[in-house]
Amino acid sequence: MTDTSKYAKSKDAIEQLTPEQRAVTQEDATERAFANAYWDNKEPGLYVDVVSGEPLFASLHKYDSHSGWPSFFQPLEPDNVVERADVSHGMRRVEVRSKHGDSHLGHLFPDGPRPTGMRYCINSASLRFVPVEELEAEGYGEYAHLFESADAADESR
Repeated sequence: MTDTSKYAKSKDAIEQLTPEQRAVTQEDATERAFANAYWDNKEPGLYVDVVSGEPLFASLHKYDSHSGWPSFFQPLEPDNVVERADVSHGMRRVEVRSKHGDSHLGHLFPDGPRPTGMRYCINSASLRFVPVEELEAEGYGEYAHLFESADAADESR
């Protein structure tokens, strides 16, 4: 687990956001399905909060839910993902937010694949993708080992 004291929401980080990133992360908006950066990204790496940089999800836990948004069956760092009741829009849902950045990420649904049966349906606008080859340089080197066994499996095919 990573040192979480270095992840925080800052005024500077908020000012750097695009209008869509600001609407999603700060105003709880939802981006359009199939028209976002990561819904079909298949590269190995980490997905971190666009505001705080805290690690949230890994490509190892990503799957195609056919929803048009990036979907994960579990978070990389469960302590960095906060679940809240959401009764907006006449629905009962579970909102997911980042712990340190307090960014709106998306929603959690109980219709995902094994082993968890959960689907974290996340807005690309709330994420920044860090490819495996940049983990060390970006300060996420402690997660590189997660992808070593995946690389070995790919090479054996």
